[in-house]
Amino acid sequence: MRGMGMKRMWAAAAAMTMLAVPSSLWAGSRTVKVGEPAPDAELTLVDGSTVRLADLKGQVVLLNFWATWCVPCRQELPLLDSYYRSAQKYGLRAYAVTTEGSVPVYRLKTLFAAMAIPSVKRMKGLSGEMPAVPTNYIIDRAGIVRYAKAGAMDLDDLNRELMPLLKAQ
Repeated sequence: MRGMGMKRMWAAAAAMTMLAVPSSLWAGSRTVKVGEPAPDAELTLVDGSTVRLADLKGQVVLLNFWATWCVPCRQELPLLDSYYRSAQKYGLRAYAVTTEGSVPVYRLKTLFAAMAIPSVKRMKGLSGEMPAVPTNYIIDRAGIVRYAKAGAMDLDDLNRELMPLLKAQ
């Protein structure tokens, strides 16, 4: 993790933000529920490429919804990025989904360039209200939602939720 560099970038992102509250963030037809198959959502990354959740079966997927104005998000995202750097070789795929109310994506290019986690600017195929940011969803290798909670995760949370899924083949 590039500690000081990321901290400076977060400070710059925070300075550029305007206070806003996210509303409905996902356009689509399916709501995410723990214990049920994840909807086949399409993620559009900041580089313009797309990823479908259905194509990630066989991988453990972490979706992190965050906003630049959210203090817990600014603390959580560097931890998630560091965790992803070490766990991606075991089949972890993580995506940071920038929510409404954040600064425009083009103003976050430096931050996104420093992160290993791919950044998402838009999603299709999911619906519902985001309870809060950060919110995290974890999908197992079979495509089943195993975790869906608002609130920042810490290292203990990541290990407790992800390690059993990453060990399962």
